[in-house]
Amino acid sequence: MPVALSALLFTSGAIADPSKIDFWDEQRKGANQQNAQHRPEWYVAAGKLGLEYVRILPDAWPTDGRDFLIGDADNFEAINETDLSLLIEALDEAERNGIKVVLAMLSLPGARWKQLNDDQDDARLWKDQRFHLQAFDFWRQLAEHLKAHPAVVAYNPLNEPHPERAFGFDAPDEEFARWFKGIQDTPADLHQFNRELVKAIRSVDAHTPIILDGWFYASPRAFEYNRPVDDDKVLYAFHNPGPWQMTTYRVNQGRYAYPDRVPKSWNGPTESWTIEDLAREVQAVQEFSERYNVPANRIIASEFWYDRRIEGAAAYMADLIEIYNQRGWHWAFYAFRGTGAWTGLDYEIPPGQRVGWRYWQAIERGEDPESLKPRGPNPLWEVLRRQFGER
Repeated sequence: MPVALSALLFTSGAIADPSKIDFWDEQRKGANQQNAQHRPEWYVAAGKLGLEYVRILPDAWPTDGRDFLIGDADNFEAINETDLSLLIEALDEAERNGIKVVLAMLSLPGARWKQLNDDQDDARLWKDQRFHLQAFDFWRQLAEHLKAHPAVVAYNPLNEPHPERAFGFDAPDEEFARWFKGIQDTPADLHQFNRELVKAIRSVDAHTPIILDGWFYASPRAFEYNRPVDDDKVLYAFHNPGPWQMTTYRVNQGRYAYPDRVPKSWNGPTESWTIEDLAREVQAVQEFSERYNVPANRIIASEFWYDRRIEGAAAYMADLIEIYNQRGWHWAFYAFRGTGAWTGLDYEIPPGQRVGWRYWQAIERGEDPESLKPRGPNPLWEVLRRQFGER
């Protein structure tokens, strides 16, 4: 479908499909896509793998504005139409290849993504109600445009919110708990923000499911502070439960490995874990589900990863998938065929392989580097591949 015609179809006056929530009634398995530009061939490969859905984070795509789709996160006024056309082109490509889409945003007005903000955290959203109103307006406009697109099965309005960081909290401890009780109905109140954001989207789109991330970058350990909203088409998300210093290559530096050398604290001693220990990391999610009668098919592990270059990657990913499958939770691994510096999370590359200089040269030239990756069979990729019905 030509982009111009497609864009006309998914605008005001169109009606969202009321059955979109049905997609989530059974467990779904997918992957994240966080690349620097839209490449149609990515969706072809994802379709062949058999991904049921992809979580797209498009903030780094090229734009003639300051911020993709938003225009300017310092002062949002209207959706960038050129960016919207590119996004719809990607959604059309996903639909052609039989893949559904969760659209996630890394930035919102007053909360520009750190990697596009000179590595500075932008916490204005959590201190100034004016940015709440701009964020609601942004999502009203975006939902109005996308609600009838057949590929879109959920909006994920803000990836990994962390208002607590702006007020000096690094963990959901007792001090945070006291602060949490005192910020209700203020700009720092994530639950109030989520509640009002859902209302804003529902004012133009009654049916498209909405996925909400929680405190501390959607940490499963902070789930006791999350609250459900009064909407039966909302899913609740959490991200990678394993110790970040273990799963992240540049921080690990060969110190840690699952399951035999798991850090007990940030730079502390290690211990051995079993799958039961890993499951305890998501126990707060299970308790949230039971406390608020949120069914398993409304819980989603929307990001999980373990750098392929770190010992224990296959065992970690296999155990997490088993935990999620046993509970019937949706999941999306991070990430499928990422570009740039994310090659450590491209699991089709065997753990011991490195990408060569020609790959980085292609990146610098803006060329497609995929053919330059040293892909090959490996136990880690097999853990993921066998979860999907290859076409």
